[in-house]
Amino acid sequence: MNEFIITFRECLEASLIVGIIYTVLDKNNLSYEKNILWLGVLSSLTASVIVGIGLASINSAVGNTLYEKLFEVIFMYITAGILFYVIFWLSKHVSDRREIESSVKAAVAGSSLALFLLVFFSILREGFETALFLIASFSSTGIFSYLGFFGGAVLAILIGYLVVIQGRKINLRTFFKATTLLLVFFAAGMVAYGTHEAEEYLVKSNTLEKINITRVWNIYEPAKEIDSIRHEIFYSYNDSDEKYYHMLHDKGSVGLFLKGFFGYNSNPNWIELILWLVSLFFGLKMWSTFYAVGRNKT
Repeated sequence: MNEFIITFRECLEASLIVGIIYTVLDKNNLSYEKNILWLGVLSSLTASVIVGIGLASINSAVGNTLYEKLFEVIFMYITAGILFYVIFWLSKHVSDRREIESSVKAAVAGSSLALFLLVFFSILREGFETALFLIASFSSTGIFSYLGFFGGAVLAILIGYLVVIQGRKINLRTFFKATTLLLVFFAAGMVAYGTHEAEEYLVKSNTLEKINITRVWNIYEPAKEIDSIRHEIFYSYNDSDEKYYHMLHDKGSVGLFLKGFFGYNSNPNWIELILWLVSLFFGLKMWSTFYAVGRNKT
């Protein structure tokens, strides 16, 4: 689900940018500039793949050590901050067709290089963000859905084509409003997961005793075997640690999804819960304010 939301939103933004630029060039019969456009798209996609591989390599190179937890803390907080920035400041410009068209005209009037750089960095930004968010999602859940990844990308490209090339009246505001709300929860979940990893780092570095950590709740602890009280329909077996996990545990079938999407934890500490609530409130407040302002302008 996370993969679908991330790739759908980022690819939709990239598709709209490319489509609008293409439309401006096509209306003005600028064939050479259209070749520059596609060169910029191809170059930015290649660079995005390289960036994604580089980020994944850095993430895996840390290894299963004490510093892995510290890296994940920093990585999650930075990613959440960038995600909030993307949601509330950058994404609103993508839905403004006139702003993109004016940037294209200024670039074309300047030089072919200016047009290339406009396309290259616009798409590269989307590629960098996609890689960053997907790695963060995988770090928190340990699961990657290729179906969600490719499904989100294909649907976004199709919608971008219909909106820009075919001129169909699709309410982009509704798309961005819905996906932005989902990303608010996703960003808050990153903050919660980063805080949980900070706890793990402090425990592993002997800075904090695990026994002294106060839990808000601690439910559905894993068990070595199930009995009549624990019905097997609610449990799944984990081969790695040879334990049974309840579906609502954060390693269970339902809890794992809630963990990746909402930052759910079956045994959070108080700081983790408070920071999750604060970041969620901040996100929802900004989301509501942003779209309220948008309504007043239209």
